[in-house]
Amino acid sequence: MHVDQARLRVEPRRHGALRLGVFALAERFAGLMGGRALYRRVCLGPKRLRLREERLRVRDLPGELEGFRLLQLSDFHAGALLGQGSLEHVIARANALQPDLIVLTGDYVTQRWSQALALLEDLGRLRARLGIFAVFGNHDYRGRNEGRIAEAFAERGIRFLRNQGVRFEIGSAGLTLCGLEDLEESRGVDLAAARELLRQGDVEIDLCHNPRRAPLLARAGVAAIFSGHTHGSQVDAPWLRRLGPPHPGARTHLGETLLVTSRGLGVVGFPLRWRAPAEIVLARLERLAPEAAA
Repeated sequence: MHVDQARLRVEPRRHGALRLGVFALAERFAGLMGGRALYRRVCLGPKRLRLREERLRVRDLPGELEGFRLLQLSDFHAGALLGQGSLEHVIARANALQPDLIVLTGDYVTQRWSQALALLEDLGRLRARLGIFAVFGNHDYRGRNEGRIAEAFAERGIRFLRNQGVRFEIGSAGLTLCGLEDLEESRGVDLAAARELLRQGDVEIDLCHNPRRAPLLARAGVAAIFSGHTHGSQVDAPWLRRLGPPHPGARTHLGETLLVTSRGLGVVGFPLRWRAPAEIVLARLERLAPEAAA
């Protein structure tokens, strides 16, 4: 079956109750000890937050899309270690870049859906010429209340793409943004539905929280796949990398498609990052030179 007609299989990744309990207790203890303020100062402050810039080179890119700017924010994990006001400098930096489009690639909560509400004040101040679009991450399905998150965010102008796409016409050029449900915790991932609005010649950009099966999405015409999930390992040390999902690298070429895996903004377990800075990603579309395409 061609992948365009396929419903991708959801493959849950389950952790034991002991492991989940240890992380939850660690977060609660760190929060009580001032971990939220510490994390905001050490990792999300104006001198600490990283701006990562990517160039998305597309064969035969229409001139109207040259220089198009897309900004990605990911993996917030609101809860004991990140809450209302934690993203003040993130939002200021994002808006100062004047992006054409902003995408949010999942994990708004850590333990329960209502934690996402703490992000509304900050994320509601984001501004982009063509709007703000989002997909869910694995944490967001806890209790199956992801619909309530989507409704609350919609009131602030943030639209979730749940196996859905949105198409933009920029001059004579078309750009289609396709958003997928999570590959581990959703009830189903329907790639054909997400690509329903796609037209011949469009530049396609996919949002998929988990990068693990990104090779199934890559093809000619897909400029990029934006993912998160891995936190860049959060603490990038040999003996700790295995505690989280494997990180494929910040940028991975899948033929002509670039997989962009954000290190994200929040943390799980401990208010600590090492060799995996909190970041926002600014991607620019560029025409792939003929000699580079050969």
